[in-house]
Amino acid sequence: MTYLRRAVKYFIQMTLIFALIIAVLMLSGMVSKDVAVAFQHGWTSVWWILAIFVVMALVYPFFGYQKRKINVNGDPALMRDGIVEALKPRGYVLESDADGVLKFHLSSPVNRAFRFWEDTITLTPVLGGWEAEGLSRDLVRVAGAIYHHFSDHGND
Repeated sequence: MTYLRRAVKYFIQMTLIFALIIAVLMLSGMVSKDVAVAFQHGWTSVWWILAIFVVMALVYPFFGYQKRKINVNGDPALMRDGIVEALKPRGYVLESDADGVLKFHLSSPVNRAFRFWEDTITLTPVLGGWEAEGLSRDLVRVAGAIYHHFSDHGND
């Protein structure tokens, strides 16, 4: 269900961006307001573009979301405050802490809206560190922030 929800949100996001760009081009007079003139094959081109967006939206959740291991040693319960401290400058706030599993989301409502509220980073304690799950592009920053926070403080 999470996969389908992410695919639908990504399709909507791509379609809105496409529609906004085309609307700006049409309203500014750079492109004809007639779809048959603006696109080489008229509405057929628009349907093909939407079909491509469907394919991209179905593929993106496989590559756009992942799990990553963060190798830091220590008691996960004692690391909680350090993790919150490390992610705060990156714009993340703690959403929940249930059974040692930490869930963070972006603090900026604008950034959350641009990501269609698919900005959650989940940290699960595992042997030898933490397992982070979320958007691939965010996991790099989150993993680096946590690793450097604990290695800079001598807790590695």
